[in-house]
Amino acid sequence: MNRTIKVARMQLINKATFIGIPLMILVSAFLFTLAIWWLVRRNGGDGVLYGGGAQAPMWYFLALGIQALTMTFPFSLGMSISRRTFYVGTVALFSACALALSVFYYLMGLIETATGGWGMDGRFFAMQWIADNSWFIQIMFYFVLMVLLFMIGFLIATIYMRWRQAGMVVFFTALGLLTLGVIAIFTFTEFWGQFWDWALTWTAAGVTLWGGAAAVLLATGSYVTLRKATA
Repeated sequence: MNRTIKVARMQLINKATFIGIPLMILVSAFLFTLAIWWLVRRNGGDGVLYGGGAQAPMWYFLALGIQALTMTFPFSLGMSISRRTFYVGTVALFSACALALSVFYYLMGLIETATGGWGMDGRFFAMQWIADNSWFIQIMFYFVLMVLLFMIGFLIATIYMRWRQAGMVVFFTALGLLTLGVIAIFTFTEFWGQFWDWALTWTAAGVTLWGGAAAVLLATGSYVTLRKATA
């Protein structure tokens, strides 16, 4: 446990990476959205205003998953930290950050609702599809999405650290062929209509459940790959 905490502290040497940059992205997106909403209202726009900028920090976590490994893993091996300890400490730190940000999203959603969408009937944090659920589902929805994106980036980084450029070429080629194959099957079987009908039935709770399962699968794959990775 002591070594795991040390790994977390090592990752936090540059606090901007885990804390400062996500907050900067979120604040910037929020202020820009408010400015756009104000301009819309000034020009007579009516109806509910929506802004998708709240998801901006989440996409940063995909890059963060890559950075968290490539920037500190070689140093940790030099400090005789085991791969298991590095993995547990890094994922635990990110999970704590993701949970804190998820709670922040929920609380900001409450303020947004209480202020009538910041006085402009806007929806930035409290998207109806998510906000109509219980507090637990809302927090877990954001948490699972952040962890999922982080684990995608982390898995890509572990593949690189294990197999280098050759691994990247094989991985992205296989991913492209798989995507192309699914698109071809859906197109030739005229399955797109059924797929979108099914997708429209998804709920926030369902996305959270399946997203969590995918995150666990990616976490397992990244750990297995990291065990053989070198600096």
